[in-house]
Amino acid sequence: METKEKIRELVKQYYTENFSKKSFVPNESRVPISGMFYDEKEILSLIDASLEFWITSGHFTEEFEKEFSKFMNVLYALFVNSGSSANLLALSCLTSSSLGEKRLKRGDEVITLACGFPTTVNPIVQNGLIPVFVDVTLPTYNINCEQLESALSSKTKAVMIAHTLGNPFNLDVVTRFCKENNLWLIEDCCDAYGSKYNGEMVGTFGDLATTSFFPAHLSSCGEGGCVLTNDPKLRKLVETFRDWGRGGCWCLPGHDNTCKKRYDWQLGNLPYGYDHKYIYEEIGYNLKSTELQASIMLEQVKKLPFFIEKRKENFKYLYDGFKDLSNYFILPEATEKSDPVWFGFPLTIRPESKINRRDLILDMDSHKVESRLIFAGNIIRQPAYQNVEYRTIGNLVNSDLVMNNSFWIGTFPGLTKEMLDFEIETIHNFFKDK
Repeated sequence: METKEKIRELVKQYYTENFSKKSFVPNESRVPISGMFYDEKEILSLIDASLEFWITSGHFTEEFEKEFSKFMNVLYALFVNSGSSANLLALSCLTSSSLGEKRLKRGDEVITLACGFPTTVNPIVQNGLIPVFVDVTLPTYNINCEQLESALSSKTKAVMIAHTLGNPFNLDVVTRFCKENNLWLIEDCCDAYGSKYNGEMVGTFGDLATTSFFPAHLSSCGEGGCVLTNDPKLRKLVETFRDWGRGGCWCLPGHDNTCKKRYDWQLGNLPYGYDHKYIYEEIGYNLKSTELQASIMLEQVKKLPFFIEKRKENFKYLYDGFKDLSNYFILPEATEKSDPVWFGFPLTIRPESKINRRDLILDMDSHKVESRLIFAGNIIRQPAYQNVEYRTIGNLVNSDLVMNNSFWIGTFPGLTKEMLDFEIETIHNFFKDK
């Protein structure tokens, strides 16, 4: 047996010995909020990439980008080191002077949500743009589309919003608004890829979209993400901003002179013949991911249909388990026309119930039932944004309600029926005691 095959057989044995599923013991075992779901195939793929020891992007990355773009039904998927980096690249590439009058310039405004994850908003601030915060509606936790017209000004250039917790926002209204006003649309699908709106994948409606492969998400390689687009010009800009700002050279790492004109260019104020591998057309970054992450994702992509169905099943099971508590909770609802793959199961305590969220969460913690708040809550209340220039539309009353009264529990495939039952029982017992 060849050495590599011996290693692979030992890895299979190691997986069996060390990753066997443990039985769930109420009040002793953790009921996790999320986690990476995998088997020996991901580990074997990772071992294959490790043995090749070509760590930066290579053939695993190319294969994964091809397979993921197929799954997402887009032309281009560019692999990056995180979903947050994907958001940064999607927004930053729109500042390129090559886009002419449509480029985003310092002081321009971008419409976004007050209630969400910080790195949907941070790229706006980091690029010297002004976030315009609109509120969410309950029970969808998505953008209040009635506020879009009020948010519009002569400085508005783009809309960048997330499909909250996997629930698609109203893409009919938002895409129409963007087209009518000649605005860029970036869909943050980090929590939502796999979800559909009107039968089409989220991530296919905007000019650009983003995904994340952090362990909490639909699929995972620990870290990683993608920028998605159907526009070849935007694809090239994303790649340029991702790869140090180097725009003209398309040589893969470890390859030289693919264009056969490496020393035949005259660009900017550089001397004729300056090495094309070191000509920079944008103020870029290095946000590439590695072959190690890509090798894992190649196996995770194959599991996406299972992940999707399992999350939907878990969401329905939890909904049925909590619907008798609707006097205490605002239960989540899918946006009209949508088919969500729920990132989590959100619950908002009704203010009139007089139940304190902290008391409930501490009680859940005491039984090892994990929960999370809905990210930043109302982001303008967060310490980091106290000196940030922004506009708000209305008083953001629902974003404040989410900040004070909402939390979510998991839907990920690793949750067993025993765990879900124990979550439901634990929360019911809290209300019985009250």
